[in-house]
Amino acid sequence: MIEFSLKSTSMLGSLLLTGLSAGLFCAWSISVIPGTLKINDMTYLTTMQSINRAILNPLFFMVFFGSPILLAISTIAHYGGQQQLFVLLISALLVYLIGTIGVTGLGNVPLNDQLEALVLDEQRSDQLATFRRHYEDKWNRLHQIRTICTLIAFGLIAMAVLKYSKEGV
Repeated sequence: MIEFSLKSTSMLGSLLLTGLSAGLFCAWSISVIPGTLKINDMTYLTTMQSINRAILNPLFFMVFFGSPILLAISTIAHYGGQQQLFVLLISALLVYLIGTIGVTGLGNVPLNDQLEALVLDEQRSDQLATFRRHYEDKWNRLHQIRTICTLIAFGLIAMAVLKYSKEGV
């Protein structure tokens, strides 16, 4: 029988939310990015402005920030218990905080802010092309980093869940 405790609930919740983040970032990498490589500069920049505005919603924030919150709760709940489980959880938390939230906050968000400040209709085509190269190259590179980090964090949490369920810690 499954016991729903703070330990198990927070661990399963962090697995679910981190999986959703990893899925979002991975799906973006394999579908949206290849699609945007085929559109012109104005369309690309307009689309990215629209997406950047739309993603700032309660459901996204719940997934993106809920994952490390539940993961921190789970990590604290497992402190002093089974060492290997704690190491998996704290590693997942650090990878997510640094590689996902840190990269997003210090890299992708400032680029998005630069794009938001740009009045596209007032730019010449050469200016749009220059800004797109600046934005797209950096943004995509940073996105790949956070995608990989989120997938790693998800894998670490999954290993912790399997260890927890196997050993009934």
